[in-house]
Amino acid sequence: YKKVPVVVVEYKDKLYQVNDSSVIMSALYSKLVDENSGLDLVMECYPTIRYYDDDGKEKQDIQNKYFLMYNDAKVNRTKEDIVEERRWRRWVDDVLVHTLSPNVYRSPGESLAAFQWFDKAGNWPQLFQSWERYLVIYFGAFVMFLIAKRLKKRHNLKDDVRQSLYDECNHWMKSIKKKGTPFMGGDKPNLADLAVFGVLSAIEGCEAFQDARVNTNIGTWFDNMKEVVARRQGQLNL
Repeated sequence: YKKVPVVVVEYKDKLYQVNDSSVIMSALYSKLVDENSGLDLVMECYPTIRYYDDDGKEKQDIQNKYFLMYNDAKVNRTKEDIVEERRWRRWVDDVLVHTLSPNVYRSPGESLAAFQWFDKAGNWPQLFQSWERYLVIYFGAFVMFLIAKRLKKRHNLKDDVRQSLYDECNHWMKSIKKKGTPFMGGDKPNLADLAVFGVLSAIEGCEAFQDARVNTNIGTWFDNMKEVVARRQGQLNL
């Protein structure tokens, strides 16, 4: 498995590698909600299948990645609430995340600034030698600028890619406003809130996100999420 993130969990003297951010959230949440269900049984609910696409290339996908395996656990949620959360989590992976790279690496200057922020936020000076950092920062910024152009076309973003980012932020915020609550999950965030917060946190220090804060209402929700996550309030839902 060549993508990130990956979580390795030690359970009953055995190591389990959990791939894909959505599966990580679903599997670990399912285990925490139902303490009587073993992690080994939970992971069996998320099988990986391999298949060939129309071009003959081998692909793989993880089944049920947006499903929570409550089993016999009693939960105070409606079916409609669970389905809505699942739908928004899929939207994050299928739509929102694809607006990020074309915006973050929109121009050579923005691409370089993004990598310089990654260097600072990731504490690269403490992890890599200077020549390694500069190679990644400058060469990486150039490569990602070129890749961003291809991603823009692949995902049918608008000529002004910022507008595509704004549109999705507005779509999210309008849906929350319609519910009349601070979060998509109501008074408390759910996994859909956490998924959106996770992908936007990745670009928090980039110009693209600062522009989104100015041109949409995403900043208020994001700051509220940041505070809730910092206080680890998710444990109150378990």
